[in-house]
Amino acid sequence: MVENANAFTTFASRNMSLKEQIDIQRLPRHVAIIMDGNGRWAKQQGKMRIFGHQNGVLAVRDTVEGAAELGIEVLTVYAFSTENWNRPKLEIDALMHLLVQTITKETPKLMENNIRLATIGNTDSLPPKVAANLKKCIDKTANNTRMTLVLALSYSSRWEITTAMQKIAEKVKSGEIDPKNINEELISNQLNTAAWPDPELLIRTSGELRISNYLLWQIAYAELYFTEKLWPDFRREDFYKAIIDFQQRERRFGKTSEQLKSEHA
Repeated sequence: MVENANAFTTFASRNMSLKEQIDIQRLPRHVAIIMDGNGRWAKQQGKMRIFGHQNGVLAVRDTVEGAAELGIEVLTVYAFSTENWNRPKLEIDALMHLLVQTITKETPKLMENNIRLATIGNTDSLPPKVAANLKKCIDKTANNTRMTLVLALSYSSRWEITTAMQKIAEKVKSGEIDPKNINEELISNQLNTAAWPDPELLIRTSGELRISNYLLWQIAYAELYFTEKLWPDFRREDFYKAIIDFQQRERRFGKTSEQLKSEHA
């Protein structure tokens, strides 16, 4: 009888859509994504790297809409790192042009889906035209409430933490902060992400198994999910798979399984 019940459950789950298998009551509030593989995808097509970045925009759009439909509060995507400035000038120029085009084109979609745009990173280093378009979209979407889409632009975690330490040092120097009162909460409040909860799930595409200087402080307790999919091929169904995998994990935060079971008994 038990075997029949298990078989029925397995059969039922196979015939449910991925979205239907997600427990809406147990969603991660904040999901971060490392969008990797654009260049390799373009190479497979016999095209230049920018072709991969252009097609990666479609993946962003579908994933953002899928996350918003589920009820994710914050989605942060690694769009351009501080290390990316070391790439060939032709590729950087093409990326910046694509960024301006994409922001302008996607702003109406963000408004339609009630999604707010925000950024983290050293955005002062962005070209004036990119910065102006970003500000325009951020201002226009500022009152949207369904989800916050955060673009990590000219971002690196070491830069962010270093900048936070400099701010704290200045406050100690001025007497505003006693060094004895420096704690995790104070440091978190000096980071670019202070307005949002820490990511509970980090997704990386392309099969690479590294963090690449991304949200190092914030992902201390995040679940890590790696997929072989190259970013331009990533779609909301792949995002759903990551959420399902997240919900199947036991998040202990240093406790034992027995402690968690007794707490929820």
